[in-house]
Parts: sequence; structure tokens; C-alpha cells
Amino acid sequence: MRVGVLGATGYAGQELVRLLRRHEEVGEIVLSSSSVAGQGYEEVYPHWSGQNIGILQDEDVPDLDVLFCALPHGLTASRARAFLDRHIKVVDLGADFRLNSAQVYEEWYKLKHPDADLLSKAVYGLPELYREKIKGQSLIANPGCYPTATLLALVPLLKERLLQTEMLVIDAKSGVSGAGRGVSLGNHFSEVNENFKAYGVASHRHTPEIEQELSRAAGQPLTINFTPHLVPMTRGMLITIYAKVKEGINEPDLRNCWLKHYENEQFVHLLPQGTWPQTKFSSGSNHAFLQLTVDRRTGNAVIVSTIDNLMKGAAGQAVQNMNLIMGWAEEQGISGTALWP
Repeated sequence: MRVGVLGATGYAGQELVRLLRRHEEVGEIVLSSSSVAGQGYEEVYPHWSGQNIGILQDEDVPDLDVLFCALPHGLTASRARAFLDRHIKVVDLGADFRLNSAQVYEEWYKLKHPDADLLSKAVYGLPELYREKIKGQSLIANPGCYPTATLLALVPLLKERLLQTEMLVIDAKSGVSGAGRGVSLGNHFSEVNENFKAYGVASHRHTPEIEQELSRAAGQPLTINFTPHLVPMTRGMLITIYAKVKEGINEPDLRNCWLKHYENEQFVHLLPQGTWPQTKFSSGSNHAFLQLTVDRRTGNAVIVSTIDNLMKGAAGQAVQNMNLIMGWAEEQGISGTALWP
């Protein structure tokens, strides 16, 4: 099969290359980058030396079976219809098709949506929640990293009506790679090292995506308190969620809900009681780890979720989606555990 990656020199794009190179069904990989077209991939990423990855092309896309778009918002939506008309299946790692409403997109991304009519054609690509909807589709909106970790933890509990919805607090932390490969002052070593900061407070663009999917699960509009933080590490993401349980609901009820929902899932794991998720559990892998408890003093559920932001939060999940739309074994190219330590 012939696969393409637009934005192949970004962090998520490079992860896609790593995964696709070991995928049994992928024969040829066409790599594209507008900034360094004409260079060999090994020039940009010397750790690929001797692997004959190929020359980076410009963004003129040849005939492909599947195209991964790891581009800034606005760019994929402006070209997706042309790809689809050529029968190229598109997995968008950006934000262009994650939101159902063009108005909400324009409000949060400060950009008129380039092709709002395509929003109804896109499927939100979180396999553990929407597997049957993803299969065989042609346009997949790969979820954001913060939404992935949050939704895996909360959606089953909200579907079963086990949590109160008036006050959902999502306290999120991510490694620096989540900001991408571009240079900015806030990501310089001297700004990040030995530092810990909140950012995007009450304004992060993943907020409406999380609210959209949680509202779908709860069957009613929900508003959340979402605060992301930047942690001085390269990769990894850990989410701590606080939510009041409904009257009569206890910790075993919550755990049993997770067990029922995820008992057959190979990438989502409920840890034994007393073992709390760590970012190293998932580093370099497509696995997610969950844990919870109910604080008897406050009546709050404390829920913790961890993923690798570049894997289950981006490239790993994108390949998982490709496997589903093509009808292959879901774990192809993305099996394997974390790198430890």
C-alpha cells in the first residue's frame, strides 16, 4: 500500500514515519515538507541514517491509498476535498475536522473554516469510543492529545450517568513535544528547564473538543474547567480529573463501569487498586493507563489518566485509525510496550 505524510518533519510526522516503516501492509511511504523539500530525510533527522527513507517532496500529493496530514490548522481543510475526490483516505492529525460546528471552530481558532460542508463527513477518530463508526470511512479527525486522555477516562462514566456534571475539573500536564517542533520563546530550554507553568488558562483550543465529546456522552451540554500545564520533560501526558459522584454511587461502581467498557481493549488499561499512572508507563507506546478513587471526605472522584502525547495522543492513534478504515488488525504497526526507564 502507498501512504503519504504531509508535515513529515514535525514531531508527530516523524513518529508516523517510525510506525509506518514497521507496518506490514505499508509498501511505499511518500514524505512531504514545505519547509525542507528536496532534502533527504536523514539530513533533517540524522538518527535515520542508513535507512534510505527518501527525499522530502513538496506538498504536491501523488496517488495514494492513505494520507496523514500533520499540518497547522486550516491547511488540511483547504485541500481535503481534492484528496477525497481522488479516492485518497485522509487521517487529519490537526484540528480542522474535530469540531462539529464551523462557528465554534472559528471562535476558538480565529480562522474561517475552509470547507465547513466537509465537517459532516468526518468521523471523530477515538477507536475505543467510536470504533464501528470509523471502520471503512474516508475522512478521520484524529483527536487531540489532551482530549484523548480525558475522554478515555470520563466518557464511560458519563454514559452510565455515574458522575454529576455541574463541576468537572480537568488538571492536565504535558511534555514539551506537545507544542510541536517550531521555535518559540516559551519552549526554549532555559524557559522550560526547572520550571512548571500553566498555559492557555480558560482559553485552550482543546476545550471545545473535550466539551463536545463529553456532552455527547452525557446526553446534555457540559461545560468544563480545563487547565493545561507544561512539564519540563520531552514527552508524556498525565490528566487528573475531579468530579462529584452521584448519590449512591461508590468506587466499585466506577471501576466496574471502566472494566465493562475496556475489558476487551488492548490499548487501555485499568491499573490495580493502589497503583497510580505514571507517564513512563506509556512513553513511546500507544497504551493508556487509568486509575481512580473516591474521596470519602469530599464525595469527589479523583481520576488519573496517562498517555504518550505523540503516540496515543497523535501518531499512534492515527495509525490505529488507518488500520480500522482499511480493515486490518488494529494493533499493526503500533504494538509494543513503553520504553522503560
